[in-house]
Parts: sequence; structure tokens; C-alpha cells
Amino acid sequence: MKLCVLANLYGSKTLDETLGRLKSLGVEAVEIGSGGYPGKAHCNPEVLLSDEKKFEEFKATIDKYGIEIAALATHGNCVHPDKTIAKAFECDFRNTVLFAEKIGVDTIVTFSGCPGDSEGSKYPNWVTCPWPDDFLKILDYQWNEVLIPYWKEAVKFANAHGVTKIALEMHPGFCVYNPETLLKLRAAVGDTIGANFDPSHLVWQGIDPVAAIRALKGAIYHFHAKDTKIDVYNTAKFGVLDTKHYGDEIHRSWIFRTVGYGHDAQYWKDMASNLRLAGYDKVMSIEHEDSLMSIDEGLEKAVAFLKDILISEPKPGSMSWA
Repeated sequence: MKLCVLANLYGSKTLDETLGRLKSLGVEAVEIGSGGYPGKAHCNPEVLLSDEKKFEEFKATIDKYGIEIAALATHGNCVHPDKTIAKAFECDFRNTVLFAEKIGVDTIVTFSGCPGDSEGSKYPNWVTCPWPDDFLKILDYQWNEVLIPYWKEAVKFANAHGVTKIALEMHPGFCVYNPETLLKLRAAVGDTIGANFDPSHLVWQGIDPVAAIRALKGAIYHFHAKDTKIDVYNTAKFGVLDTKHYGDEIHRSWIFRTVGYGHDAQYWKDMASNLRLAGYDKVMSIEHEDSLMSIDEGLEKAVAFLKDILISEPKPGSMSWA
């Protein structure tokens, strides 16, 4: 397994500056934002697909540092009920697929998306309970009339251009938010759909990451190294559903933290071991969203922490003692 970083944390730096910084820390791979919420600071597929000189400059910068591109990140909501918004995300997704084909990357990271409650909706509607029965009708519409048809076509397009792994980040607010919903979409659409396993979004839902890793054996295509700290006092009073701004840290039920600041090393070592047991041995990609630390400090601490967590050498083919 390799140490990786989602590079949009240095969106204010050039690609050259960013890769130089990551290389100096011992990072081996990079996840590059190519649209949607991660932005296009380092990689604008629309430009790089149409300008061969800029594409060659991009490729030369990657080659200069010898850092592998593990995945392209274009998180968005391609099934947003506002057609203008959906079209923009869809454009980024398709351009990312075409760019992945050109640069030789087989994995794209994104969200499943979340439709509205009906054809005439303006905003997404994330359903979290089965009653009143209206919510089940919404789910039926979202999955059977929008989500499954969309991803069937998206998978066909991706496969036609060499993208064999679409790693959906299981994120509350979208239809795929836990292992059960990920596997539901995968069963309906096919095994091009897999998980971007980000434990930070699972922890606050009460999900044990190790149990989730085992449930997703064979279906994990990418991994985000990001932690979450549950505030036991606020959670005891208000529960885990929390709409307060992420900047209101002291009042929230949970906040995102740099790895090691939500859970200890043994917790993360168990995840690393179970990722290998589940057949995933690609990268741990650091995503910095710790509002209590600067980018530099958060990244440096995450890199130092994960170097002791990662299992880097290949699994042995035989056991000398057995």
C-alpha cells in the first residue's frame, strides 16, 4: 500500500510546487482534483484534452517527481434536480473519464449524487427514515427512475474509455452513504461501481470501519485517510445528526480531524490490516479537512502517523513457520 494525498489541499500552489512539497514528505502517489467539488486547480481536463502542449507539460511535471496518479477526483452530483447544476457536474465527470483514458488512469472518485423528491424538485432530498410513507415513495423515485438509470449509462461511458473503477465516496447527503447503499447500487449497475472508503463519514453514523471494510470485500477501489472525532458531550445531548457549521467546532457533535486525532494508532492499524484481508492494497490518500490545524501541520502529522500504519511490502506468498 502506498502513501497518497488528495492534492487539492494545495490548490493555491502550482502542480509543480505541490508535487515538490509532497515528494519532500515521502508521498508516493497523488489523487488529483479534476472537477466538481475538488476543483481543477492542478488539472482542468477540458483544457488538457484540447491543448496537447499543456497536456505534455502536465505529464512532464508528473514524471519529474515520479509520483503515481492513483485516481482523479471529480466529486459532484450529476443527478441534481437543477438541470443546470447537474449538467456542470456531468460535464466534469465525462471530461475526467476522457482525461483518465488519455493519461492512463483507471480509477475515478466521485459521489453517487442525490436527486430531488420528484421531477419538479429544485433541491436534493436525502431520505434518512422510512416513515411517513412519503419517504419510501421518494426513495423509489430516486433509485429506480433516476440513480440506477444514470449510473448504468455512466458506467457504459466509463468502460468505453478504459475507466474500470468508479469509486463512490459513501457520504451522507447522497444516496450512497454506507456499505449497504453502495452494494445496492453495485448490484444494480455492475462491479465498475465500488467504494472510495472514507472512514470519517462512517464513524459519525455509528459504523465500525473494520466491519464496513469486511462487508465491502472486493468492492473497495480507493481509500481516504481522514479521521472524525466524536464529541461525547454534545452527542449525549443532541445526537449525531448535526447541521451546525463545521467552523462551530466546540458545539458540534463531531468534527473532521487529521488521522490520529480522532482515533489512536491501533484503530488505524486494524483498518490497514483489514484492507489487506479484503483485497485492497492500493493507497491511503490523505484528505485534509481538519479545521483545527493548518494545511501544512495537518498534512505533516498525517504523513508521519500513516508511515507507521501502512503495510507497504507485498503480502508474503508463503509462511515460513506454517
